[in-house]
Amino acid sequence: MGKTVKIAISLPADLLEALEKERQARSESRSQFFREAVEQLLRQKRLQEAVTQYVQGYRAEPESDEEVAAVQQASMGALRLEDWS
Repeated sequence: MGKTVKIAISLPADLLEALEKERQARSESRSQFFREAVEQLLRQKRLQEAVTQYVQGYRAEPESDEEVAAVQQASMGALRLEDWS
């Protein structure tokens, strides 16, 4: 981790109370709790952006009927190799 910087934030009292209960249940410092919460939020944002890009790409260039048929044929070939007994 690089250089750390202190910040001050304002929270509604009920939100602070809820996060304090959760933080204490986890035996974490406030800094650790907020750091992990922000990291998780940023991971989720990056994941959602990746999914959005994937969907946009798929919509712009979906697979062709030939590609679907090739995947189905390959799948059937792989399934025939399985021992189903």
